[in-house]
Amino acid sequence: MKFSLVSSCVALVVMTLAVDAAPSGGKKLSIPLSKNDNYQPDIKRALAKVRAKYGKHIINPLHGVPGNATTDGGNTADGTGSVPVTDYQNDIEYYGIVKVGTPAQSLKIDFDTGSSDFWFASTLCSSCTAHTRYDSKKSSTYAADGRPWSIRYADGSTASGVLAKDTVNVGGLVIKGQTINLAKTLSSSFASGPVDGLMGLGFDTITTVAGIKTPVDNLISQGVISSPVFGVWLGKAGNGGGGEYLFGGSNPNHYTGPLTTVPVDSSQGWYSITVDGLSIADSPVSNSFTGILDTGTTLLLLPQTIADQVASQYGASDNGDGTYLISCDTTYLQPLVFSINGAQFEVPADSLIFQQSGSYCFAGFGYSPGIDFAIIGDVFLKNNYVVFNQKVPQVQIAKAR
Repeated sequence: MKFSLVSSCVALVVMTLAVDAAPSGGKKLSIPLSKNDNYQPDIKRALAKVRAKYGKHIINPLHGVPGNATTDGGNTADGTGSVPVTDYQNDIEYYGIVKVGTPAQSLKIDFDTGSSDFWFASTLCSSCTAHTRYDSKKSSTYAADGRPWSIRYADGSTASGVLAKDTVNVGGLVIKGQTINLAKTLSSSFASGPVDGLMGLGFDTITTVAGIKTPVDNLISQGVISSPVFGVWLGKAGNGGGGEYLFGGSNPNHYTGPLTTVPVDSSQGWYSITVDGLSIADSPVSNSFTGILDTGTTLLLLPQTIADQVASQYGASDNGDGTYLISCDTTYLQPLVFSINGAQFEVPADSLIFQQSGSYCFAGFGYSPGIDFAIIGDVFLKNNYVVFNQKVPQVQIAKAR
């Protein structure tokens, strides 16, 4: 699940019981993202979702935690496939159609590098009436598992159900025997959302039930893609929106300059990197800090002390809830520059403003009280192309076109 400012939610999981970009000739899956014209940003909602996702990592919190498809049975000859993805209200969540079962049942799925479960509404869920519900009785490739799974977020929202297996078709690339989390219950915050479920693209060490292979694991192990990478380009609304997930390599049409290789710490199940520092107009603003590259989070959330330093340079005022008010006039705002492994990457002025409220604007950066690492969400990712490599592990970053 993705929240407005910091989209996606890394769960407080209740446990019930890792090269360079691929050569151009390898098997790849391309998932284009399409623009949503109904853009209504909601910074409060975005922050709430972030706190829910990362709540278990709060230290001394200051506040309460409130297509090119083929037939269903086989892959395309060259291992490529395209899925149009909608950017719901621009920064709440990106979702695309994923097909599950035989014959295929189409579901709206949010892709999230900040989590690792693949769950969605099912006919086992009587309250999921606003969603398309997967029906195991209609699939000839369904296989029961029966183990329970349960996720609880720090804001009290929950999802739970049972595990099963089925064929999964992502843009024409078919995964056989994928473990799926069938939802039997969803709390209201999930039940009222636009997506039917979530596909986690993080590491398998943070699945709700231990020992499960994620969809990315199976894309690799079943030879559906030839390299353990996926490139992410998230389009900006101001440039027409859209975007692309490319599984199996990177797409040079969506970035400029060289890709900078950055080591990843995957010990917590996330794509965590070291940012050497931040600067504005060539003036240093912070020392080094760690941050998670999270496609499921809309905002750029920094440790509070660093967020305060950034806000001071921009003349932004702290609202006391993790958000800042900033000038709506981008003429006077210089880019926020990230120094990462010897290279520099920008968040330009147009991305420093997230939401206008009367004569004021909410900044695209903020903090979550008590969390001492950064959550580097779409505010950064919309401006910089990232290739995620699960096997090394590492990422490669370049300026987005």
